[in-house]
Amino acid sequence: MGNNQHDVPDIVVGRLPIYLRALSAMQAGGKHYTSSHELAEWLGISSAQIRKDLSHIGEFGKQGTGYSVSGLHEQLRQILHLDREWPLIVVGAGNIGSAVASYTGFAQRGFRVVALFDHDPQKIGTQAGPFTVRDNEEIPSFVKGNHVLHAMIAVPAQYAQEVADLLVASGIQGILNYAPINLSVPEGVHVEYIDPVLHLQKMTYYFD
Repeated sequence: MGNNQHDVPDIVVGRLPIYLRALSAMQAGGKHYTSSHELAEWLGISSAQIRKDLSHIGEFGKQGTGYSVSGLHEQLRQILHLDREWPLIVVGAGNIGSAVASYTGFAQRGFRVVALFDHDPQKIGTQAGPFTVRDNEEIPSFVKGNHVLHAMIAVPAQYAQEVADLLVASGIQGILNYAPINLSVPEGVHVEYIDPVLHLQKMTYYFD
C-alpha cells in the first residue's frame, strides 16, 4: 500500500509523468518487464533515484524480475489520477491558445479540452480549430456546469493575473500558465508554468 499522496515531495511527483511516458513507450513496443537500470538508461536519471522515487508511493517490482511494465504503468496512472478523463479549458485564443486547444494528444493522456475563451470581441464567436471562442464572462457558469477543475492561461502577461483571479473564483484548482509572469493564487490552487524562454536561457549557460 502506498504512502499518503500528500507526503510525496513535489519534485518526485514532477518525475512520475516522465516515468509514465517511458512506460507508455515500452508498452507500445511490446515490452513486458523492465528494471530501474533500464528506465535509468531511457531517462538519464540514476537507477537509485528511480527506486527512491517509487518507494515514496508504494512497493513495486520483484527481485529478479523487475517491474511489470503494464502493472507499473497502471499504478502510476492511478496515483496521478489519470485513470479518468479531466475536462480542461483554455483562456486566450491567440496563436498559443488556439494551437494548444487544437492539440489532439491530450485525450490520450487523461485530459480533454472542452472550451476556448477570450475577452477580445473580435475573437469571440470565431472558430479556432474545433472550438467556437467563448466570452470570458461565460467562464464561471461553464466551469460550474461542466465540473471543470483545470485551466490553461495563454494570454499576454498583463492580463494573466486578472484571468487567474477569475478562474480561481470560478472554482478552478489547477492552472497551467503560458504567460511569462508568476501568478498569485490562494493556498490549495496549484500552478505550473511553461515559459520556453526560461529553458532557452538556462541552456545558454552551457555555451561560451
